[in-house]
Amino acid sequence: MQGPEKTTAVEDMLDQIQGLADRNGHEAVSVGEVASAIGGRGFGPLLFIPPLFEITPIGAVPGVPTFIALICAIFAFQLVIGRKDVWLPGFVDRMSVKAAHVSKAVTSLRGIGAWLDRHFGRRLDWFAGPKASRIAGIVILGLCLTVPPLELVPWLSSAPMLAIAFLGLAMTVRDGLLILTGFVVAGLAAITVYIFFAGGAGAA
Repeated sequence: MQGPEKTTAVEDMLDQIQGLADRNGHEAVSVGEVASAIGGRGFGPLLFIPPLFEITPIGAVPGVPTFIALICAIFAFQLVIGRKDVWLPGFVDRMSVKAAHVSKAVTSLRGIGAWLDRHFGRRLDWFAGPKASRIAGIVILGLCLTVPPLELVPWLSSAPMLAIAFLGLAMTVRDGLLILTGFVVAGLAAITVYIFFAGGAGAA
């Protein structure tokens, strides 16, 4: 699932996803279609766009955060082992979301996309290389494991998802400073998760 070098603009990626929703009308958009549309840019967009969808109203649907975490974990594992092209198991590739829901999510992300395109780019290139990306992949795998139990509390799963989105964006725009920021956000998310579980254990 490789393609030619493409622009990494967030708005351009959203346009491509919107195009899928428009083309399918009232039908569904599959995970495989989205991965094919944005996967030519590497693993960064695939670890950035799905977590963003989790923080839209779609993320409030039970099971959706865990499903998105599963997708992110599959991509992150491939990043860690150094795979160059993107692979999805067939059952995930065929899973889909209603085109209307995808369109609404894209619309809600437009403002964020425009802001990100204006403010982020290549900085501290030496922190945006393959080694840093693999470390980010390991961190993302750990964050994905925290999502299923966090679904018990509405929107709490958005904490690790936000950290994953930061790291995915950093790899997408090849911004080393943003990768470092993503590690900080991941640390804050880990603290949030620890407080949640420690509080639950204390209550028990």
